[in-house]
Amino acid sequence: MAPSTAGNGNRGYIIPIGGAEEKLRNPEILNRFVEISGGLEPARIAIIPTASELEDTGRNYEKLFRDLGVQHAMVLPFTTRADCEDEKYVEYLERATGIFMTGGNQLRLSTTLGGTRIAKLIRRRHAEGAHVAGTSAGAAFMPEHMIAGGEEGSTPSPDMVTLAPGLGLTNSFIIDQHFRERDRLGRLLTALAYNPFAVGIGLDENTAAFIKPGDSLEVIGSGGITIVDPSDLEHSSMSKAGRGEPVSLIGVRLHILIQGGTFDITTRTAAP
Repeated sequence: MAPSTAGNGNRGYIIPIGGAEEKLRNPEILNRFVEISGGLEPARIAIIPTASELEDTGRNYEKLFRDLGVQHAMVLPFTTRADCEDEKYVEYLERATGIFMTGGNQLRLSTTLGGTRIAKLIRRRHAEGAHVAGTSAGAAFMPEHMIAGGEEGSTPSPDMVTLAPGLGLTNSFIIDQHFRERDRLGRLLTALAYNPFAVGIGLDENTAAFIKPGDSLEVIGSGGITIVDPSDLEHSSMSKAGRGEPVSLIGVRLHILIQGGTFDITTRTAAP
């Protein structure tokens, strides 16, 4: 699936969140999302709770956004592929300034939305300037290549990660979430080792990457973001490694960015 493009240069932000974002005391990430989506009154937030198996997830986020002062927020409960043809939901997405995908299981997102009218519409609206945020599973689903599952650990191994097609908002990044909390460096390295084209983003909880049009990002939140840049990879033993065996990677660059830190995908430059 090719990433969304915007010929007019007005593509919206991509905002992957590492999960467990602060919702009550200091919801900095959600407030920033609302702000760039137009502010409290103009913002129209579409909430997609498809990843979650909990019936109240969408309603809880709708209440949360309204408690933050957003006047227009609506849950789009896509539970089946047939739901993705509902004209009421299509109409709301056509006018949404911000689209928010909740956490849960990213395979529920890909198998329910993938290839549907709604997936195509989200990609088009993003290309036209709507901002797309996703937390946890919603974050993993955003890029062209999605981490669908895998094992914990720091050392890469051929069978450590399962990849699947994602939403396709970008092909510049592969995203993993709950990163430090669930020890996921190894599976992100494994995903990148299969084809060292994209840059890896490992998101700690309550931490988000606000990726601007042009693919420069800024870190917002209380944790860190691990940037894994394989563009100067000198050696990989991935093609020779057997199941369960460790993989040697030489020349990978790694950055740890915290609040206010930035990374530019074009120059591959990180800054504090």
